[in-house]
Amino acid sequence: MRLRFAVREASVWTLIAFTSVVLSFAQTTKTEGGTAASSDAGVNLISRGDGALFQQAYLRAPENASSHPLFGLISGTILDQTGAVTIGAHVSLSHEGQASYLEVQSGNNGQFLFSKVVSGPFCLTVTATGFASHEFSATLRPGETLLVPPIVLAVAKNVTEVHVSATALSRVQIADLQIQEQQKQRVFGFLPNFYVTYDADAVPLVSRQKFRLAWKTMSDPMTVVGVAAIAGLEHATDTFPGYGQGAQGYFKRLGATYTDTLTGTYIGSAILPSLLKQDPRYFYKGTGSAKSRLLYALRSTVICRGDNMRWQPNYSNVGGAFASAGISYLYYPETDRNGAGLVFRNSLLRLGETAFENVLQEFVIRRLTPGLRKRASDQR
Repeated sequence: MRLRFAVREASVWTLIAFTSVVLSFAQTTKTEGGTAASSDAGVNLISRGDGALFQQAYLRAPENASSHPLFGLISGTILDQTGAVTIGAHVSLSHEGQASYLEVQSGNNGQFLFSKVVSGPFCLTVTATGFASHEFSATLRPGETLLVPPIVLAVAKNVTEVHVSATALSRVQIADLQIQEQQKQRVFGFLPNFYVTYDADAVPLVSRQKFRLAWKTMSDPMTVVGVAAIAGLEHATDTFPGYGQGAQGYFKRLGATYTDTLTGTYIGSAILPSLLKQDPRYFYKGTGSAKSRLLYALRSTVICRGDNMRWQPNYSNVGGAFASAGISYLYYPETDRNGAGLVFRNSLLRLGETAFENVLQEFVIRRLTPGLRKRASDQR
């Protein structure tokens, strides 16, 4: 028994001694390899963004300082302007005078870590999608563990490029814009007043614009209403008795009055101005004494501005008045036709109406046009 117990006791002590040797060897191996394991764990850890393991690596890192006094550790946290952590931000570390650099990404906790960093001046550059880049510079001392203050990224500003064409508008395009403004001019807000311009330097019109302005005037409903009112006045005063009375007499006068207006507008304001290169519009003066403005308004009946921007005899207006009167000789009552007398009468009547209208344009109508009053007050 004693021999058996002695053998068992010797076996136990032998096993204990062998186990101690193995554990001692394992501990020595772990201690010798601990530096690399701790350092590598820190770098691998930050790429995974594991916050708990990061703290362990952070605490083990100083153990390396004694064996590698020239190296240090740099860590920090990336935030946005709201204070939330920024995940996946690219953080690059560079040293002054060196072309190489290190790069990591912030983890799920917004933290980053650089281990085994050479001491000396360094620069951190942080970039992230949707944010402006950020730089941080400092100096790392040998063996130092540097905790960088929280880096807050600003939202990137959107830059919009606006390309402005350097091509100037043509004269026709400018004239179109000016005509559009003229077509907004209405006395009392409803009566058309398209043949006056308040721009002293208005661009001359081309032929199609002159015809378009004539069409716009004649097709305006208020033009028809005005013609109907004139026909009613002539019917009430029994002008041109040959038309008779009653509904038939009124409609004859209505047709004749509208035809007079149509031929006078198209011939005097579109056809002849296109052929003779003259502007059919009245150019508002608005300055000077009342006498000078009155003479200007009356003179505009027989003087106009040409397409060359020079003043010249208004052949278009005078010729249009006589042409319209000559055409009226064809449809006026036979009893009222007295040869050339009817033509001259209607021609002079139309020229007189034009002169009176010019005076109203110069002194009255502008004040009765709501849109013009508003634009004038805005300019002041």
